[in-house]
Amino acid sequence: MNNQLLLDHLRCIPDWPIKGVNFRDVTTLFKSPEALNEITNEMFKLYKDKEITKIVGIESRGFVMSSAVAVKLGAGIVLCRKPGKLPCETVQESYAKEYGIDTIEIHKDAISEKDTILLHDDLLATGGTMKAACNLVKKFHPKKIYCNFIIELSSEFPNSRKLFDKDVEITSLLKF
Repeated sequence: MNNQLLLDHLRCIPDWPIKGVNFRDVTTLFKSPEALNEITNEMFKLYKDKEITKIVGIESRGFVMSSAVAVKLGAGIVLCRKPGKLPCETVQESYAKEYGIDTIEIHKDAISEKDTILLHDDLLATGGTMKAACNLVKKFHPKKIYCNFIIELSSEFPNSRKLFDKDVEITSLLKF
């Protein structure tokens, strides 16, 4: 993988959303055809032999790569959204965040026990959102669950991976 290409296109915004945070803005990766292609191809290589049937994209930046990689893998896509955004009956999972409780949901008929799932989000920091998404997907009893991130903030949040069950394989393209 061409890490330098991704690093060259990754925008970092100091002190956003609060002082002391160096925000990694992946939207600049998405607007670069070369970076978008690099991420798509790398994710395809990671998962091409894993028999992925559906990719669950986490709202909202997770939707971008989920869609691109699903096309290459011949998989379907499932949207994991905030409450009230999906039109049919849903299954929900609530989780604690640093400033309160949040909830995510997936359509009740989105995943079956025959599916092998790849969950994707742009960034692993505290791990709260992805852990909730894993818990939500586990309610459907799929064959296997994988998790993928473009960026992992392992030096700032060294214990994030410990939140996940041992049977969940986690990969990240860039680690800081």
